[in-house]
Amino acid sequence: MNLNIDVSMTYRLGAKRLALLAFEAAQYDGQSVFEDRIEIEDAVLHDLEGEGGVGRRKWVRIRGEHLILRYQAHARVSRAPARLDCLDAVPLDDLPGEAFSYLRPSRYCQSDQLEIFADRRFGHLSGGSKILAILDWIAAELEYVPGHSDGATSLLDTFATRKGVCRDYAHMMCGLARASQIPARYVSAYGASVTPPDFHAVVEVWLDGAWHIVDPTGMCSADEIAVIGVGRDAADVPFMETPDEAQFVEQIVRVEARAGGGR
Repeated sequence: MNLNIDVSMTYRLGAKRLALLAFEAAQYDGQSVFEDRIEIEDAVLHDLEGEGGVGRRKWVRIRGEHLILRYQAHARVSRAPARLDCLDAVPLDDLPGEAFSYLRPSRYCQSDQLEIFADRRFGHLSGGSKILAILDWIAAELEYVPGHSDGATSLLDTFATRKGVCRDYAHMMCGLARASQIPARYVSAYGASVTPPDFHAVVEVWLDGAWHIVDPTGMCSADEIAVIGVGRDAADVPFMETPDEAQFVEQIVRVEARAGGGR
């Protein structure tokens, strides 16, 4: 699957005129990026490696008041959706360091508070079958409601209200997987079928010695997702962080999917 990505954004920044951005599709397992173009008006740029060594982030210092950005890229996604029911969980004492850290609770994903629930609801299952059951539970229990949650909403808030957007669905998936002793990490991404179009959040789970992408919203399959970055939860991979205020002016995200080898 080939994805054409087109992003434009305008924000009015505070007095420091500084932002840390994470918007570039990563060179990553199962995807390659080519012909990317970045235009940021009247700015000084400095790159940083992404969280966990995945992707990259960009410090942007602007000279005026407005951050005006345009990003275009073509990504070729070669990964196929995994047959989760055929994948086994890895014993805890065999987990590598890169996976083990994603068993722990985090700021927005208090997975330790759901361990009793996860054991009662999914404890009779294992491995990929357990992940499929968690995905089914999320699909049945959560309602996708734009505007219901905000940047302070945590896993426990979503568990109580059963409403949210992709960020909240991803926190729920990570929380229930971690509470079930399966490593899971939050993934910022572009998705071809995201409605309404925007930056997207999905999840990677560690099964059979590798990371596998799942989308708890059900909007996208693994072969139409371009990963931007990964982290413990949304706090690790926001598309923009600023040391002071940032005022939204305009943001447009377009992702077009094309099958085969064309662009």
